[in-house]
Amino acid sequence: MCAAQVHSGSCSEPVSSRGTRIRRYAINPLGHRWTHHNLTYSIVQFPSSLSPEDTRKGLSVAFTKWSDVSPLTFREVNASSDITIGFFSLNHSDCWSSFFHPCFDGLNGELAHAFLPPRGEIHFDNQEFWILGKSRFSWRQGVWLNDLVQVAAHEIGHALGLWHSRDPQALMHPNATSTGQRNVAQDDVWGIRRLYGCLDKKRVCEPWARLGFCERRRTFMKKNCPQRCDLCYEPVEDVSTPAPPPNVKIKMVPRGKVVGFRCGNRNLRTPPKVSWYKDNEQILSSVPGYIMMKARDLRIVANEFNEGVYTCRIHRRGEVVSANSWLIRLKPEQPSNS
Repeated sequence: MCAAQVHSGSCSEPVSSRGTRIRRYAINPLGHRWTHHNLTYSIVQFPSSLSPEDTRKGLSVAFTKWSDVSPLTFREVNASSDITIGFFSLNHSDCWSSFFHPCFDGLNGELAHAFLPPRGEIHFDNQEFWILGKSRFSWRQGVWLNDLVQVAAHEIGHALGLWHSRDPQALMHPNATSTGQRNVAQDDVWGIRRLYGCLDKKRVCEPWARLGFCERRRTFMKKNCPQRCDLCYEPVEDVSTPAPPPNVKIKMVPRGKVVGFRCGNRNLRTPPKVSWYKDNEQILSSVPGYIMMKARDLRIVANEFNEGVYTCRIHRRGEVVSANSWLIRLKPEQPSNS
C-alpha cells in the first residue's frame, strides 16, 4: 500500500538506472525543525497590492497544503507567534548589516525568502505585484503578477526546515515559481515526513496496522490510512552518495567563524560556470542566516551541523573540467580555566 498521491504520478519512489533510490528532497544540514506540531503565524505587515482579507485567504490556503500532508497544524494569531510574515521593500530588518540576510532587489528578481526554524520568518518583496491566482504577465500594467499562494507555500516549506528539491515536479524545486507548480508533490511529502513524521492526527493508524489491518482490511486502510509513514517515505539507508573528489583540503576552524570559499581563478576574463555541493548534495540557493552562495563564492557559518565536505565544480560546455573540495572540521574548544 502506498500513500495517496497529492498530484498525478507514480506511487513509487524515484529510482536510478542502477536500481538505487535517489533522494531528491533536501533537509537543512543544520537539522533545524519545530519541536511542536501546533504552529502559529502572524502577519506583521500586509502588501500594498493585495487587501488584508485576500492576503489572509492566500496564506491560509498555502499553509493548508502542508497541514494536509503532515501532522502539523497552523493557526493565525495577532500576538507573538512561531512564524512571522511581512511584506517589505528593499532594505528591511537587518539585511544591510548581515551578509547572510539578503535585501530585496525591487520589481521582479527575488520574490521572497524565509528563515529556518526556530527563527520562523517569511519576508515577501512588497514592490512585487501580488495576486490570488496563477502568476502571469500583465500587458496592461507591464509587470508580472505573482501568485501569493504558490510563492508562500514554497517559502513555508523553508520555514518548516526544507531546502530545495532536485525533483522538477516538487513544490520545493527552485524553479517551482516559473513552472507554476502550486501543489505539494510526493517528493515534498517524503521531505516533510522525514522531519515531522506521518499524517495521522487521530493516532489510530498505527494501532490498526499492528492488528494486521494492512493485510486483512486493505480496502478499509486504503480509505482511512492511505498515508501510513513506514510504507510511504524513502528509507535513509537506500540513498546513494558518491565519493568526494580526492583533492580535499582540510580546514580546522573555530565554532561560529564565517568560512569563505572561492571557485576558479579570479583573473579569468570570463568567469566560469560553477556549482556547489555539500557532502555531494548540490546547494541550489542561499539560505538566509546560514549559507550565502553567489557565483564563485560560498560562505558558511562553522558549527557542528555545517561540518562536512564542500565541493566546487567548474563547468565548460556542459562538462565538469575541474573540482576542488574542502573538508570543514571544528577546532576542539579549549577548556575554560574557571
